[in-house]
Amino acid sequence: MHNLSWRKVSILFACLFVVSSVFGQFKAKDNYNYLDFQKKNYYFGISLGINSSSYQVNRSSNFIANDSINIVNGLYRPGFNLNIITNLKIGEYFDFRFLPGFSFTERRFEFTSVESGNVPNFKSIESVFVELPFLLRFKSEPYRDKRLFVVTGVKYVYDVASNSSANREKAQFLVQVSPHDFSVEVGAGMQFFFPYFIFSPEIKFSQGIGNVHIYKDELLESRILDQVNSRMISITFNFEG
Repeated sequence: MHNLSWRKVSILFACLFVVSSVFGQFKAKDNYNYLDFQKKNYYFGISLGINSSSYQVNRSSNFIANDSINIVNGLYRPGFNLNIITNLKIGEYFDFRFLPGFSFTERRFEFTSVESGNVPNFKSIESVFVELPFLLRFKSEPYRDKRLFVVTGVKYVYDVASNSSANREKAQFLVQVSPHDFSVEVGAGMQFFFPYFIFSPEIKFSQGIGNVHIYKDELLESRILDQVNSRMISITFNFEG
């Protein structure tokens, strides 16, 4: 997965380099709004988006040994996010971006047992994340008040609605996950320069790099799980100026 993520980053940067070289022939032509924004070294904005998140599930050796649960998966569920944008220019083509905000998500485990007649049993985990993403953005040459970009970075999140703090009586039936998580992000998008603001639709992929599973020996659903990593795909609409 990490190799796949780096491959995506390399492909995105290569594509943007080619497009940037082509657009470079039209560097100053028809970029009226862009030139006004280039005078700013930093600017702020707001980001609104939708997301789909899940867990990447690695099964433990107990999964093979157990004779009850024969299928376990992580399922994608929809959510939305709201972030504040702080953008600092680093030269002509790079930006440092800090986007603190909130993400509202639901992730779902699917367990299928022989006893249930192969009818799935779902365990949902609803989360309210406080997000702290730190990103580096590389932009192409502008062309007619438009600009392509790729972005990559790291993100720390804290789940204020984590089930890890559930009381003991309730927790014995829950697959619990840690409220802390770190992930790497990679994405791409396009800037549209208008007279008073910049509109930037963007798609991002997020892959957790830490195991968020809280192991509990007394719960079968927990024993058959080894490492659990978060995943998210988000489509955001950035308004900056």
